[in-house]
Amino acid sequence: MRWEGDDYQRRFDDLADSGVDVHGEASFVAAFGPASVLDAGCGTGRVAIELARRGVDVVGVDADPSMLATARRLAPDLVWVEADLTSPDWDLGRRFDLVVMAGNVPLFTPEGTQAALVGGCARHVATGGVLVAGFQLGRGYDLATYDEQCAAEGLELVERYATWSRGRFAPGGDYAVSVHRLG
Repeated sequence: MRWEGDDYQRRFDDLADSGVDVHGEASFVAAFGPASVLDAGCGTGRVAIELARRGVDVVGVDADPSMLATARRLAPDLVWVEADLTSPDWDLGRRFDLVVMAGNVPLFTPEGTQAALVGGCARHVATGGVLVAGFQLGRGYDLATYDEQCAAEGLELVERYATWSRGRFAPGGDYAVSVHRLG
């Protein structure tokens, strides 16, 4: 799936201009106090840029060149990497305190590649670190499968919420934010 980065970013800019808090994901991540974060599927860099503003060392990775072009324009001093998150070859050669997949990243990868996505993200989580993912439910990729794929990578579920503002999760909901820790 290809996007137009500036058009995508404009939607969030318009929301922010109208007073909507568009940094819920960054606030959620920052609450863990990470020194380093990998924003996997970073898009135009909204989450990564806000985390960097808060003093976190952030790297953004995305497969879409248009999204990354917008991210690079908005924050040229940050590290932006173009890579297919489902490829077994992508490796940044470092680990992070926290890896975040915000914005339905598992739903935007080709069907059947989610295990590779989870594996690639898990390779970048430092021991004791966490993988955080938020995505809509009922769209062909379920939490049981996601949890199994995380467990296969040595990640254990420690928290699950219905929203980025830590709303209580209940089975049957339409969104989940899951936190898995690498032991």
